[in-house]
Amino acid sequence: MLELREINFSYQQRQVLFGITLEVRAGEVMALLGPNGSGKSTLLAVANGSLKPNFGDVLFEGQAVADFSRREAARRMALVAQSGEVRFPLTSLEYVLTGRFAFGGALGFDSPHDLEVAVRALSDTDAIQFARRKFNELSSGERQRVVLSRALAQEPQLLLLDEPTANADITHQISLLSFVRNLTHEKNLGALVVTHEINLAAEFADRVALLKNGILLAVGTPSDVMTPELLAKVFGTPLLVDKHPQSGKPRISWIGP
Repeated sequence: MLELREINFSYQQRQVLFGITLEVRAGEVMALLGPNGSGKSTLLAVANGSLKPNFGDVLFEGQAVADFSRREAARRMALVAQSGEVRFPLTSLEYVLTGRFAFGGALGFDSPHDLEVAVRALSDTDAIQFARRKFNELSSGERQRVVLSRALAQEPQLLLLDEPTANADITHQISLLSFVRNLTHEKNLGALVVTHEINLAAEFADRVALLKNGILLAVGTPSDVMTPELLAKVFGTPLLVDKHPQSGKPRISWIGP
């Protein structure tokens, strides 16, 4: 679905990404793991066309993302960045409806179908109770759920999620990632998820990509790449990896001093 080929990117004179080649397939969740400053958010912005690489190609189903109009890109991909305040006093429902801009008519009014899609998206993320509340009045975790709702309202084929569970309690972390996994598997969507929640990535991702200092170190199933050696190389600290007693997925623990 999404192909990144030999992506190099620099901010002014500082190179951030070095020859990244990665693909995200339909029907899978890929987790992107790495320490702060490793280039994860930059890679998402390159993937959806917000940033142009210095070298390399970004393809969506074989087409260059750089050739898409803003509306065309929004119908294919939805980027969920970490939430902040909005400038205008929008309700959460109004905010989610802004995700329908790619489907708007000449007059730009929301249709009954747009409203139906927005309400369903809020319900799917357990945020329907915030529909009439001002977006800026929500907690950071509540906002993050509404931001994900806006992305779902775009009805994209690919979700690009930058810390979607940031500031959420463990119940909503699990429910949101479970929802994203079910959505990708049942509707054949793709999802590329940046997260610092290593154990949640092990449980919910089909594949994992490890990034450090802008270099892709490994890509594979959680069992293949979430090894003590690779994780220690990525995060610079010794970690214990065993198996979760119920799921059998890798379970990562900190090794104390």
